[in-house]
Order: sequence, then structure tokens, then C-alpha cells
Amino acid sequence: MMKKRSIPASKASLVLFLCQMISALDVPLDSKLLEELLQPPTITRQSPKDYIVDPRENIVIQCEAKGKPPPSFSWTRNGTHFDIDKDAQVTMKPNSGTLVINIMNGGKAEAYEGIYQCTARNERGAAISNNIVVRPSRSPLWTKERLEPNQVREGDSLVLHCRPPVGLPPPIIFWMDNAFQRLPQSERVSQGLNGDLYFSNVQPEDTREDYICYARFNHTQTIQQKQPISVKVFSMDSLNDTIAANLSDTDIYGAKPVTQRQPVLLTPTGSTSTKVELRGNVLLLECIAAGIPTPVIRWIKEGGELPANRTFFENFKKTLKIIDVSEADSGNYKCIARNTLGSAHHVISVTVKAAPYWITAPRNLVLSPGEDGTLICRANGNPKPNINWLANGVPIAIAPEDPSRRVDGDTIIFSHVQERSSSVYQCNASNEYGYLLANAFVNVLAEPPRILTPANKLYQVIADSPALLDCAYFGSPKPEIEWFKGVKGSTLHGNEYVFHDNGTLEIPVAQKDSTGTYTCVARNELGKIQNEVQLEVKDPTVIIKQPEYKVIQRYGQVSFECIIKHDSTLLPAVIWLKDHDELPDDERFLVGKDNLTIMNVTDKDDGTYTCIVNTTLDSVSASAVLTVVAAPPTPAIIYARPNPPFDLELTGQLERSIELSWIPGDENNSPITNFVIEYEDGLHEPGVWHYQTEVPGTQTTVQLKLSPYVNYSFRVIAVNEIGRSQPSEPSEQYLTKSANPDENPSNVQGIGSEPDNLVITWKSLKGFQSNGPGLQYKVSWRQKDVDDEWTSVIVANVSKYIVSGTPTFVPYEIKVQALNDLGYAPEPSEVIGHSGEDLPMVAPGNVQVHVINSTLAKVHWDPVPVKTVRGHLQGYKVYYWKIQSLSRRSRRHVEKKILTFRGNKTFGMLPGLEPYSSYKLNVRVVNGKGEGPASPDKVFKTPEGVPSSPSFLKITNPTLDSLTLEWGSPTHPNGVLTSYILKFQPINNTHELGPLVEIRIPANESSLILKNLNYSTRYKFYFNAQTSVGSGSQITEEAVTIMDEAGILHPAVGAGKGYSETLFAASPVMHTVRPTFYKGKEDWKKEIVNGSRSFFVLKGLTPGTAYKVRVGAEGLSGFRSSEDVFETGPAMASRQVDIATQGWFIGLMCAVALLILILLIVCFIRRNKGGKYPVKEKEDAHADPEIQPMKEDDGTFGEYSDAEDHKPLKKGSRTPSDRTVKKEDSDDSLVDYGEGVNGQFNEDGSFIGQYSGKKEKEPAEGNESSEAPSPVNAMNSFV
Repeated sequence: MMKKRSIPASKASLVLFLCQMISALDVPLDSKLLEELLQPPTITRQSPKDYIVDPRENIVIQCEAKGKPPPSFSWTRNGTHFDIDKDAQVTMKPNSGTLVINIMNGGKAEAYEGIYQCTARNERGAAISNNIVVRPSRSPLWTKERLEPNQVREGDSLVLHCRPPVGLPPPIIFWMDNAFQRLPQSERVSQGLNGDLYFSNVQPEDTREDYICYARFNHTQTIQQKQPISVKVFSMDSLNDTIAANLSDTDIYGAKPVTQRQPVLLTPTGSTSTKVELRGNVLLLECIAAGIPTPVIRWIKEGGELPANRTFFENFKKTLKIIDVSEADSGNYKCIARNTLGSAHHVISVTVKAAPYWITAPRNLVLSPGEDGTLICRANGNPKPNINWLANGVPIAIAPEDPSRRVDGDTIIFSHVQERSSSVYQCNASNEYGYLLANAFVNVLAEPPRILTPANKLYQVIADSPALLDCAYFGSPKPEIEWFKGVKGSTLHGNEYVFHDNGTLEIPVAQKDSTGTYTCVARNELGKIQNEVQLEVKDPTVIIKQPEYKVIQRYGQVSFECIIKHDSTLLPAVIWLKDHDELPDDERFLVGKDNLTIMNVTDKDDGTYTCIVNTTLDSVSASAVLTVVAAPPTPAIIYARPNPPFDLELTGQLERSIELSWIPGDENNSPITNFVIEYEDGLHEPGVWHYQTEVPGTQTTVQLKLSPYVNYSFRVIAVNEIGRSQPSEPSEQYLTKSANPDENPSNVQGIGSEPDNLVITWKSLKGFQSNGPGLQYKVSWRQKDVDDEWTSVIVANVSKYIVSGTPTFVPYEIKVQALNDLGYAPEPSEVIGHSGEDLPMVAPGNVQVHVINSTLAKVHWDPVPVKTVRGHLQGYKVYYWKIQSLSRRSRRHVEKKILTFRGNKTFGMLPGLEPYSSYKLNVRVVNGKGEGPASPDKVFKTPEGVPSSPSFLKITNPTLDSLTLEWGSPTHPNGVLTSYILKFQPINNTHELGPLVEIRIPANESSLILKNLNYSTRYKFYFNAQTSVGSGSQITEEAVTIMDEAGILHPAVGAGKGYSETLFAASPVMHTVRPTFYKGKEDWKKEIVNGSRSFFVLKGLTPGTAYKVRVGAEGLSGFRSSEDVFETGPAMASRQVDIATQGWFIGLMCAVALLILILLIVCFIRRNKGGKYPVKEKEDAHADPEIQPMKEDDGTFGEYSDAEDHKPLKKGSRTPSDRTVKKEDSDDSLVDYGEGVNGQFNEDGSFIGQYSGKKEKEPAEGNESSEAPSPVNAMNSFV
């Protein structure tokens, strides 16, 4: 009976120290912090304990360590110092402890066989590696022996011994024939664990002369071959014939026929045996029996059950395999061989021993001066391991004394440590089956507090959800953390907050009033520091109108609504799914802002539709079901989906193919177009059906390709124009045999997630692609362009492996190979990956800006060195912003703009700049991790440009001969205004434009009174501003001088007193205006007027008649109108008669045109004869007044101007149909080639510039459609 023991006083302190150890400092994995702190050495990479090397290649013994300051390295060999400087074949890599032994240049691997140990040392301690036993691999040849032929009777058992040579590591054994084909194995014939080939009973077909045992030595990639073994089997019939030929007739005895035999164990022999296996290894037990019929093997564990999920049967159940064995797997295992005549059994007593394994491995300890702590090293094993401590690689018993240290078995207790107490301690746990060695340092630091969380970090959460505000910190002694809300708020406390040990403040249920600034304060006895972070609480996203269940007839239209409410600062993204997958790529599906519409619905649209709303902070969804029903029945023939096929049958079973046949079901009035074959893998994915293939509707058999290690079932679906049938009943199951994997994982990539790692990912093989049980992956990597060996690791069926401790952004060669219990897949191809990126180190230099014009600049920079990018160069970002406008001298909110230039560009264009402004810019390099530092700000200025149009132009106070113009300065002057340019011209009743007058106005003016205008005349004004660069865009307006003082109308609707024509004025509106007028008792007449006009001329009125006029405006508020009454004056001669419409004038013009044509013909004839004609003589005598320039005082033509006649007889061009005045931008015109005379073209395209008068380029406006020119205009073009 065990006694209860009280804890001695000597142990009480241990309990106290264990509690204090929990509060020991944890050093955050902050790269900047780790670079600054002193740290003892830590071994980061070393070669395996049992290191078997290829004797043909250089030996590389790895030893990598980190520390601050960087450690130095030394080695021992077989327990004594190994002076590498004295051996020319041995070198040590720079900044590393890795040894490279040059074997390929004359060295012998056997000379360097031994036990190696590496020591990494700096001023804070020394760390040591494991004992690395270096042994060259060996693949000896088979010893020559004379092999006698094996002659055996049919039915007897037989063992063919392999006895391979002893190699290092042991070889892999397999049997083949002379054609290098593996010998078939079965329950009757199989290979044992020792490599021998066992026959439970031989058959005549076993006769052959090429039973060859092969030994494959993987490390040296060599295969050794044993001499062929001959086997001859005598059948009973042939043996009896031989006996009969040699015996007399009186002999009645012959060889006995093959009879059934009870099982007899070939291996192991006897009734019992023992087996010792180590914990964590694979336990393999084997029983092979002889007998006829061939015995079947069964395994049991006496007094227990075989462990589930770890037990496997191999070699036709002759081998029992238990993986990851533990002490609980010890016991008696019985194999039973049985056939119809009886049974035989054997008991194997299994004992599981254990090499040392960790219970608690010692961990690094960071303490402050004066603190206490403990290092604990606990290991277990069978037998129980011994624990030994070392300090800086020296047994602690002979190490220098440290008054703060006390060893108590598997624990070292530290009290009141000082900085000189920093050391590296090693714990060695060993027994007869192996050892464990662990380094753990004690680092005594005195550091003031540091906060590692970035300042003013912004956190955004959804209301009523938790908010976690970080305050990562470090200090020694460990700082105390306090939180405040606001800069000078009170300390946070209470149940509404949770304070985590790592400094994080948690608000379990954040509310809108939780928004604000939070301050974290860290303090210890060496100092105090604080940091502020920001919290924003957003409104949750809600679907306020969810999609609803819909039933719709086929070929109809259906719509699902999804109306959402969200926080105004969050941008929602709405996604629609059908049956939890993407919507079909079909134009019938129309996705609107808050709805989904399906046009021309078919049966395939049946299903569940889900609306998902995502923001950067939350996600909500809602679903609805759509059911599609047939239209109401009609007397027509009923077409339906076909009935399912039936009577599925499998024939012609092979390892990689099988034939499937079926009988089609009723096609239901619509011919079957095709059959779809699906399969189920009952071994890997039971209940899940996959597409296999499809065949035409006339075919009822198909040859199917199969994969190894799949338990197939098949079903068939018939398809017609109406749809798919229900699946048929599944076929019988067919299990294919296992094989090596045929393929390797795809999409292998190597991308680092941190600056010091390499994340290797791949797309795992699917279950049926494994081709057998025990699917695993061999992941291999090595640094590219560095003479490194491949590093490999075999992992379980996962899709990711992380390599730690890599340099930042270096290329690696990577390959991933699949394997299963039967072997490896083909050699995989290599891919190139990169370890993790870090932010770029330097900014681009020599930034130069070249201003091209007032709105465009070109920036140049020098590329940064490739090594400083520390990642994939994605390009450069140019940040630029406007400082101020040079014309306004006023600052405004700085809005930075960013332009990204992809790739290794060294220049870029900055468009959209504002003229006459001052800008700043800087350039940053960008990689996959982010942006590097900014270059120094560069200041540049843009020159002046042309101004924008004046902000407004108003024309007021019309009188008989004057108009008042008021305007506003341009919104964007784009420089210093020098003047305003005003151009105007009259418009007659046919909307033709008169002479253009130009006036220049000083820049400081804002109004002008135009005098000496014609009364009752409409004028068009063109107004623009100018800088030293040029004129800006113009603004246009129209106005009318009044006929007399009584013509000024104050009502909103009014009519000018006229005769047969009346000017109708109305207030401008934005929509169509419908003026109507009424005469006597006649019906209302209507005219549609553009809403931008404020007048309308009523023509064809009767003199001396009263009229009522109504103007209606149609806008957003509906239709509104107002009325007025006026009376036309008595009949009198018109002040202006358009003679172009008079018949007599038209006849006169035709006669004149005919005379001119005759004159031209006569001139042409005389000129060809060399004679002169009057026009030519006149030109020779003096210049034609018509080709003189326009007078500058009134803008009319020199000879033909008539100040009293305003008829448009001198206008030689029509008003453009779009009522715009086009600026003549092109300098390349016929004027340049016409010797100073403007060239024109006739209507037939002939050039007439030689006889045309010079015309001023005038703006024109009109809204008429194109029409034939009047005779007057036609005549003017011939002058």
C-alpha cells in the first residue's frame, strides 16, 4: 500500500518557482525588436542524428544558429576538437557552422566516418547540436554461390531464399523475371518480410528458370541482382507415367495423387516467438502457412482488441501492420492459418519499448534582473531515461558556479538572477534505445517598455460584435498595462471590458458610443510609454426585403427582391447564388441593383436562390425557393422526361477497364438524345455520384476506364429534349486493385507568408487518384542557384507545408511527390517559389519632373537596386498633390492622388494637372508586401493655361438702341486674366447672321452697356476670357432690343405689338413650351418650342385682329400655363421685305446667273486662244475692291457694304444646323495655298477661289436643316 507523502520544505520553493515561471517574459516575434535585443545562441538547423551520406558526393553536415551578437561555431569529432583549418578537404560556410567535406575532388567518405557535434557560442552562452553520426551508405554485391535447381512435387510447399547482402541502409527486396517483370503474387505465392519467396503449395505453372531476387539500395540508387533460381514442378500424372515405365506389371503402387493437406506454418516456426518494437514505430507481424487448399490467415490479440484506425492487413492478410505503436499495444498476438482440413496457429509476444520522448521540454527563459524562474526537463521512456544537465555544453557539475542556480533533478531553479546569469542550458534524456537533447537559454534583460502596435491604428467593427484593440508590448521587467478612453480619460475597468495578458483590450459588445480614441499605457520600473488607437463602430448590414418563395409557370418571368440597409461608410457587394453555386452563364439572368430577374423560365431554373451581401466587416444572406411548374395541360401530346434505364450489367472486368450495359426506359414521346454515366466511389466518397462519361442515345453499352483502388458502382441517366430521367438503380460494385500513384499533386506553389518562411502548397489528389491506401506526399526543397542538397519531408494527406527560418525573398526549387503504401508516383517536375517578402528598404532616387504643358508633367526616377526590393517588383507609385493655386493664392484641403506604374518603369506621365499651380510629389517602390519609403518631396509648378468660360453672362435693361451686359469671372482662371473678348452680330427674321463685331474689355470690368444698336433687333453674343496663353471657351447668349418704349413687357407671358407677325416672349423653362394662340372663334392652334428659348414669332396673323395667346410649360410638377390678349395693328408696308422670296426677284436672278454663265464660257474660250477678256484686263489695271480686306470699323466688305440695307444679300454661307459657332482650329487650309485669297468650293466641288472675294471667318449659328442656297447666295459665290 502506497503511503501519502507530504511536500518537504525543500520542495516548497519549487512550487513557488513553477508559478513564477508562468509569468516569465515572452519575447514577441517582432523583427525590429529581435534585432535590438541581446540573445544567447539558438540552434535553428542541424543534420539528422543518423546521417547516412552518399560516398560519391560531398558531405554537408548542417549547423545553423541565431543569436545577438551572431554566434561563432566550432566542431568536435569523436569527442575531440575537430580543427577544420588543418584539413584542406573541409570548409565551413560563411556566417554559418555548416561543414562541407569535399569528396568529389579526391576525398574518401570512409575517412570522415564518425560522430560530429557543433557548438554555437557568443558572449551570452553556447548551444550544442545533437551527436551526428556520419556513415557512408554501402551497397555491396551479392556473394557468388552455386544454386541447385529446385525440383518439387505438385502440392508441396517451397521457400526460395533471397539472403541479400547487408547494406546501409538495408535494401528493398523484390522478385522479378528475366524480362524485368514483377512475379505475380497471391494468397498462394507471396514475399515475406525477410525477402524470401514463399509457396504455400506449388502448381505446374510455377515451373520456370528465372526466379530472380533484386535488392534496391535507394541511397545510392543502385540495384543488385541475385543469380536466377530454377524451379521445376512434377505433376502427379507425369510422375506416375515415369514410375510405370520403370516397374514390372506386378507392381501395383504408384505416386499418390495430390491430396488436401492441413495448414503448416512456414514462418515463424514453432508455436511461440517474441518481438520487441519501439514506441511510435510501425509493428509488422507475419505468418505464412503451407497447405491445400491455400490457408487463410486471421489475426487476433489475446485478451484485447486490435487497435482501431491503426491496424492494417497486408500481403493477403499474412502481415499484420499496426502504426504508431505505444506501450498499450504490448501483448500476445495470435495468427491462425485455416483451410477446410484444419488450422494451425502461432503466438507472438510483443513488447513495446520506448526511446526517450518529451513530456515537458525546457523552454527559453527571459528574466529581468532580480527575478526568479525555472527550467523544467521531463521525459519518459521504457526503460525510464536518465536526465543530465549541461551549461554552455559542459556538464553542469564541472561548469562555472552560479550562485543564482540550483539543480533539483529534472529542474533548475533560478533565484535573484543577474545579467551575468545568462547562459544556454542543455538537457540530455537517454536510455538504451536513444537520447533527446534540448537547448534552452536563460536571458537576463533590463529593458524599458516598448509598444509594438502601430500608433493611431484604426479598428472597425460592426455594432453588437466584439472589438479587440491590440497593445503588443515588451519590457523587462514585464510592464503593467492600463487602458484609457480618450487622451486624458479615466482608467477603463468593469465587466464591460476584458483585459488580456498580451495587452489586448476586448469590448465584448461594442456599441455606437464605443467609437473613439483609446490609449494604452505600458510602464515598468525603467520607464513608461503610451500609444493611441482608433475605434469605429459601424451599423450592421440588414436585408430589409428578403427574396420570397415563388411558383412560376414554364417560360414565364420571375423576380426576387433583395433590398438592403447598410452603414453609409461601407460599400456592399451583392452576390446571387443558385443552389449554393454561381448563377448560370445565361443572358436570361438579369442582376439588378436590388433584385434578380429570370426571363423565359425553364425547368433547369428550379432551385434555391440566395442573395449574399458582403461588406469589409460583415456578411448577411437570405434565400428563397423557385418552383417551376408546367403550363396548363392541353389536348396535345404529352412530352415528358424519359423513364430511367434498368438492368445494368458489368462484364469484361479488367484492372483498368470494364464494360457496362443497360436497357433504356420509356422515352415518353421525346427521343433519347444521350445517356449520362455516373459512378460512386464507395471506398472514398460513399453516397457521392460523379460524372464519368456520356454516349449517344442509340448506344446501350460503353467501355469505361477505371482507376486503381476504387470501389465502383455505376448508374445511368437518360436525357431527351424535355430533361433528364431519374437515375437508374446502381450496378453491382467492382473494386479495382491498388497501384502506385499515377500522378503527382498539381498547382505546386511556394510563396512565403512571412519574411522568414516558405509556404509550399499544392492541390491534393482526390481519393480515387491515390491509387491505394496510405496516401502521403514527399515535399522537397532547396535554395536555387546555391549548391544545396534537397531537403525532404514526408507529410500526411495535407495540402500545405511551411518551411521556417528561410532568408527573405530568395528563390527555391520545389517539388511534391505523391506516394502510397505501394510506392511512389513518377518523379515530379520542379517549380520555382520564393520565400516571404518584406517591405522595400530604399526609396527611388534622382526624382526629376519635366513640365510638358499646363496640365501634363513627366516624372523620372532612378530604379532601386534589385536586392533592396525584397520581393516581387510590382511597380512604382507616384503620390502627388496640389499645394496651392498661383492665381488665387489660397490653400485648400490637400487631396493626394496616386498613380501606379507597373513593372520596372523609370518614368511616368502625370495628367489632369491644374494650370498655374504648385505641386509636390514623391515616388515609392511597391512589392507584394507593400510600399517602401517615400522619396524626398519634389516641388514643381505648372504654367498658365487658357481660362474656363465666364461663370455667367446676363443681358438686362433692353432699350431701343442699347443692352446692358453683366458677367462673372471664370471659375478656373488658370492664370492671370488679361482681358475679355466680346463678339456679337445681329440675327434677321430668317435666322441668318449679320456682320460680326469684336470688342476687347479690360479684365477688371464686370459689366458693359452696348449703345447705338438697331431697335427691335435680335443679337447673338459670344463672350470669353483671355490669359497670356490664349482665349478660353466662350459663353453665348441672345437678346433683343425693343421696338419702342411701350414694348417692354412685365408679365411672364407677353406679345410684342406687331402686324402680321408678333414676337411672343416667355420666361425660360427647362422643358418643352407649347404656345397657343386664338383668333375669333377659330380652334386653338399649337406650336412646339424648344424649352431653352424665351420668345417665339407668330407669323401669318391678320392685321387689326384680336388674339388670345396661352403658353404652357411641362416640367416635373406637371403642366402649367398663362394667357395674354393682344391685337395686331393695321396693315402697312413691312419695314423689311425679304426680296429673296419675291417671284420677280427670283426670275431676275436666274437671268443674271444665265448671263454670267455665258460670260464665263466666252472668257474661257478667249483665254484658251491667248486673248484677254474684260475681267482680266480690269484685274491687271487695278486690284479688285472685292478682294480687299474687311473694314475694321464696321466689319463689312469694302466695296459692297451698305450701311442702310440690312438684307442678308452679302452673306455667302448658311448657318450650321447645330446652332454652334465652331472655332477654326486647323491651320492647314486652302488659304495657305491660294496666294492670299480664301479658296472656296462650288456645290459640284470645283475650286473657285481665283474669282471669289475674301471672306472673314465668322461664327454663325442656326437651327435650320440643310436646304438649297437662295439665288442671292448662289450669286454671291460667283462674284
